[in-house]
Amino acid sequence: MTNKIIEYLDELYPDAHCELNYEKDYELLIAVVLSAQCTDKRVNQVTKELFQNRTLQDINDLDIKEIERIIRPVGTHTRKSCYIKEISKSLLENYQGTVPNNRKYLESLNGVGHKTCNVVLSNLYDVPCIAVDTHVSRVAKRLNFAKETDDVKMIEQKLMKKFPKEKWSKLHHQLVLFGRYNCKSLKPNCESCKLKEECKYFKAIK
Repeated sequence: MTNKIIEYLDELYPDAHCELNYEKDYELLIAVVLSAQCTDKRVNQVTKELFQNRTLQDINDLDIKEIERIIRPVGTHTRKSCYIKEISKSLLENYQGTVPNNRKYLESLNGVGHKTCNVVLSNLYDVPCIAVDTHVSRVAKRLNFAKETDDVKMIEQKLMKKFPKEKWSKLHHQLVLFGRYNCKSLKPNCESCKLKEECKYFKAIK
């Protein structure tokens, strides 16, 4: 079953990667924080203005009302603008403006949870991680890797037990893309899916 999934996801998304646009390490961290309860597409729209011709010091020096104006389309912009200011200040004061390979520190930052940290460390430092978002959670439950009542931490642990460690980081991106474009919440592409016979959602609608 796991080999079949790996082979199919490799077929669909051989070059799976993060769809958030960034050039610098701190840009990825801020973009992932902004992506909470928001689509990557919308985040990319606001970060295009937020990051353009700005260093981390420039972002730190921005008036918070200006940050709120820029990121308003991503939702909860008041709270997220505070996160951006706090993260920028902390990185500049503690790590010369770079994002460290330090989970304990990153998860101590407001707005940076376990999932966000997984995404950042996986992309920046190739740390083996499976970040469980709504897409990964949905796919894991439909393919019977997790129960409907499992929280994201439980789903993460179950997926890590099922799949080889060296596959985790790429698998995370593949599962996100599979959930986003194939195994969608509404009107998933079941008929063309090679995993439908293992999918409890498909079995339920047959």
